[in-house]
Amino acid sequence: MQVSKFVMPEVIFGNESIHQAGESSLRLGAKKVLIVSDQGVIQAGWLEKVIESCNRANLPYATFYDLTTNPKDYEAIKGKNVYLEQDCDAIIGVGGGSAIDIAKAIAILATNSGTLQDYEGVDKIKRPLPPLVMLPTTAGSGSEVSQFAVIVDEERKKKMTIVSKSLVPDIAIIDPQTLTSKSPHLTAFTGLDVLTHAIEAFVSIAATPLTNVQAKNAISLVAEYLRPSVASKVNLEAKEKMAMASLQAGLAFSNAILGAVHAMSHAIGGRFPLLHGEVNAVLLPHVMEFNFLAAPRKFMTIAQLFGEDTQHMSHIEAGKKAIDYVKTLSLEIGAPQRLSHLGIEEKALAEMSQIALDDACMITNPRDITIQEVERLFRQAL
Repeated sequence: MQVSKFVMPEVIFGNESIHQAGESSLRLGAKKVLIVSDQGVIQAGWLEKVIESCNRANLPYATFYDLTTNPKDYEAIKGKNVYLEQDCDAIIGVGGGSAIDIAKAIAILATNSGTLQDYEGVDKIKRPLPPLVMLPTTAGSGSEVSQFAVIVDEERKKKMTIVSKSLVPDIAIIDPQTLTSKSPHLTAFTGLDVLTHAIEAFVSIAATPLTNVQAKNAISLVAEYLRPSVASKVNLEAKEKMAMASLQAGLAFSNAILGAVHAMSHAIGGRFPLLHGEVNAVLLPHVMEFNFLAAPRKFMTIAQLFGEDTQHMSHIEAGKKAIDYVKTLSLEIGAPQRLSHLGIEEKALAEMSQIALDDACMITNPRDITIQEVERLFRQAL
């Protein structure tokens, strides 16, 4: 019998749950929190609601929002300095994957010695982190429930993947109403990021029955609700279902890890200032085609979860319908189709291929892959 672990935070899910941020931090013993966010969240008004919840709980706070897309190691150092100077003892992260990942990075540096580079890889964090409460405002990254933090090493132009159960937040608060402030474009590619998490977790060599349940539910929800969520900011049912899909995909990949899409996307994100979900949207069908050989029956299941009619088909024919479905969905919701459309140049592919091959996410890809095959996939997507 396979022995496996499944880690997750306490989860609070539902409309208006953002108002529980302050009280949740108090329950963890917080005396003063550092609230980590970004300009988009501030403009949408969500940071103000978190601050209000801290005020109602009589919980002192400091703020840090000096961060960019694909958060950098030096930004984490700035945040750590604020945390220590303000005498904080807990962290609230509110925003997309960038804000939540930098909140985790600040927590590492505030309580462990050295630099973030010392913790790149798996299970290198030795000292306990401060209490962490995370509030996602996109249906995308899943970082609010995961044991991952992905931070750019600015000098090496490389995304560092830090994996540790210490990074699983104590409490994740998912308020679907925060999704109503997102543009159709952002909704589209963060939704495809959710789908990528779910598919990669499902076909991962580290998948278990517990992760499969979460991954399959997420795939079904994306198939039914991503289109209407892109179509309307005020479709609250679609927002709620996509928030649930993001949560379940996050639980799946946190425990089953990911694959070549994310390894390659991390390599791109370290070098180019692109949104993670946009890159995943381009890479996903190409990697699915490559990985098909390793798990055709799982791809057949994915096609069925998409609602495709696979009766009277072989598992090979049925599995290939999953790839066709992803291509069609991506086109319909206006996601980018080529890496060249995102400004990526051919001369960068060789170096990025080696970086991708060394990424921790590549370990659980279902099909063995060489550096030549990684570069070929990059070229196919270019």
